[in-house]
Amino acid sequence: MPEYPDITVYVSRFRAVFGGQRLEAARVGSPFLLRSVVPPLSDAVGRRLTGVRRVGKRVVWELEGDLFLVFHLMIAGRFRMRERGVKLPGKVGLAAFDFERASVLLTEAGTKRRASLYAVAGQEGLAAHDPGGIDLDTASFDEFCDALTRRNHTLKRALTDPCILSGVGNAYSDEILWTARLSPVTWTTRLDAEQLRRLFDTTREVLHAWTTRLLDEVGEGFPDKVTAFHPKMAVHGRFGQPCPRCGAPVQRVRYADNETNYCPPCQTGGKLMADRGLSRLLGKDWPKTLDELEALKAPR
Repeated sequence: MPEYPDITVYVSRFRAVFGGQRLEAARVGSPFLLRSVVPPLSDAVGRRLTGVRRVGKRVVWELEGDLFLVFHLMIAGRFRMRERGVKLPGKVGLAAFDFERASVLLTEAGTKRRASLYAVAGQEGLAAHDPGGIDLDTASFDEFCDALTRRNHTLKRALTDPCILSGVGNAYSDEILWTARLSPVTWTTRLDAEQLRRLFDTTREVLHAWTTRLLDEVGEGFPDKVTAFHPKMAVHGRFGQPCPRCGAPVQRVRYADNETNYCPPCQTGGKLMADRGLSRLLGKDWPKTLDELEALKAPR
């Protein structure tokens, strides 16, 4: 799922390429995409794009007359810039938005249709789509601590909860926790002052560093290859590969459609986090350390 850095890049390029242009047509190809009725999407046609912003993991187009189009890409939704009036792809095409000089395609890979579009009127209507997580661009350290420790969650859960932090998801939470040398399953209320400060600083540094990197990669173009997996990531998507800091193999815990990647020596004191499925399978034989895991893998 596109997160803070990816959404920020989308916002930046939409502003640069389409800012001030008139939306001349909105062609919806999937009946599952548009989730609102009032105002109708047709009301957006003919209005100029006056602003673009990020609301959590949502991309928001602001049009003349205080009308907003709110896009949530979910896991597989992506924007693509194409020549004006491009034909909507049959299998992956959700919608096409024709501006004066080019078109924006909204696509979604796979068979599940999770991406959504809402047309909303006014600031109050837009506010209803804000999950309420604090904005790390503007939040103070005290606000960060309050949001993180108001309820007791694991760090992984807290970082990815849109009601706590705005725009952080599965991929960058792995990178943040690895950089901060903190375990994904540490409880938020058990962090001391130094750990909270380290997490606050690291969260901002990781998100800003990746945003800058992705903006540099896109340059004057448009981000057509948005992915949660990058070769330069330290742990996310690197299961079994050596940790760039200590060389130990990166481990993972899988659940539902996501997984947590981490380095045991750097983050958990060398202990392996229990994978729910494998824990049920192995029971008391579940390895607790990397050495035990390697011994379990060894031929007998």
